[in-house]
Amino acid sequence: MLTFVICLSAAVCADTRPNVLVILADDLGYSDLGCYGGEIQTPNIDRLAANGLRWTQFYNSARCCPSRASLMTGLYPTQAGIGDFTSSVPDDKRGPGYLGRLNGHCATIAELLEPAGYGCYYVGKWHMHSQSGPIERGFHQFYGYTRDHSHDQYDRDYYARLPVGRTKEINPPKEQFYATDVFNAYALEFIKQGQALQKPWFVMLAHSSPHFPIQAPADRVAKYQSIYRRGWDRLRAERLTERSIVPVDQDQIANGYSGQPNPLWEELSTDRQNDLAQRMAVYAAMVESIDTGVGKLVEHLERTGELEKTLIIFLSDNGACYEWGPFGFDGESRKGINKLHQESQLEQIGARHSHQSYGSAWANLSNTPLRSYKHFTYEGGIINPCIVHFPSKATSAWVHRPAHMIDILPTILEATRVGYPTLDEQPDLHRPEGISLWEIADGTTPSQDRVLGFDHQGAHALRQGDWKIVWTKRSADPIRWELFNLAVDRCETTDRSQDHKDLVERMILQWEAWAHRVGVDWKKEW
Repeated sequence: MLTFVICLSAAVCADTRPNVLVILADDLGYSDLGCYGGEIQTPNIDRLAANGLRWTQFYNSARCCPSRASLMTGLYPTQAGIGDFTSSVPDDKRGPGYLGRLNGHCATIAELLEPAGYGCYYVGKWHMHSQSGPIERGFHQFYGYTRDHSHDQYDRDYYARLPVGRTKEINPPKEQFYATDVFNAYALEFIKQGQALQKPWFVMLAHSSPHFPIQAPADRVAKYQSIYRRGWDRLRAERLTERSIVPVDQDQIANGYSGQPNPLWEELSTDRQNDLAQRMAVYAAMVESIDTGVGKLVEHLERTGELEKTLIIFLSDNGACYEWGPFGFDGESRKGINKLHQESQLEQIGARHSHQSYGSAWANLSNTPLRSYKHFTYEGGIINPCIVHFPSKATSAWVHRPAHMIDILPTILEATRVGYPTLDEQPDLHRPEGISLWEIADGTTPSQDRVLGFDHQGAHALRQGDWKIVWTKRSADPIRWELFNLAVDRCETTDRSQDHKDLVERMILQWEAWAHRVGVDWKKEW
């Protein structure tokens, strides 16, 4: 663990500094929440949104672990060491940006807050490699899992309590265990532990829901079955978007729709519709389960008089996940297996020992009205919902200025009045790339001046002001740099690259300069 010297003013003391609660959903689409126009019931998150700031242009790093690295360090993923994915065998040819775990040139939020007297707690999915795990990187207490991108929600014995030797305070019987509920319960437990110490606390609640395997208790799923039997076309029309294209892939893996539009709902058999409606109903139940936990946390903070002094940030790590075709998959990913569940078999979807995804057509709905999915650098892949609730500072408003995961750390440091180590103190430490969300919300930093770069496994993008260039992948059409004016075309429907060739060339040079500066290797073939 890195050690930092943090300079605090004498006026900063435990009874005045705010608490921090960050709640991160996994693969939640842009418009799934009720407060973003979706049909999933999320009244508790909606309440936070109604009394806080809601971003319409909040960017991520296209996938879970790179986004987590950016959120936790205020840096682009390559600067933190997780350029595309975690790995125990890093590719030496790709440089230090692809170490596959958090490196020694970044500071986590916990490593900055802990020396300043904060109790630091982490719950849920870590996904920044167990060698750079939560205890090693500044957190006092942890419950969840440090390996893998996902796991069976019912597998009680897989989830660990750290540091090693700690007894699990919450450990339901195996038949009652559901990870999302236990994660919510542990966030509440850790908040109580922080309160008992009578000092400010930072709790990171990083859910694995609604990432596949999609799993949820049957009674929570049932309420959504009739909603999703209406089909993705009707629901997408209500959320105002068009059908997306299925990315190019092996035909079996893409359910026979490689490079084609997602199918019309009415073209499918009744059995296929029932199977797909059940998958999406399970997904919705997972999202509602997150919301139920948010309600319990907020209720406790209200009851203990700490809601007003707690900065709460709710967001997702990337856009909804299309993997890999409109019918989703069963069992191990990328095996090209899809099982059509019929009649009584429908109950197997989302049940104990099940393993399914919900597919590209429902992900198209989840990302409404934005284009494409997780893995890609169109808006549907790199935009997520973001809600900031902090009564002493945030008012009820939509914020339309661009922000990014790299802005979370500077925001928390400003709210807690904790400084970042200087170059003299830590010369090998990268400077944060982000800026405070308060600066963005009030317009202190003009949007037109900001440049944001993106890269994930062969997909690239750069945004400056209202203009954005995109280099995609897995496309049926020839791939080249595209140009979009997001001020008039947030859905990226009209490529303007042929109309503004000089602008495209300038922005390509900007992207390459950004990529060199942050350590991106874009030569690898994907």
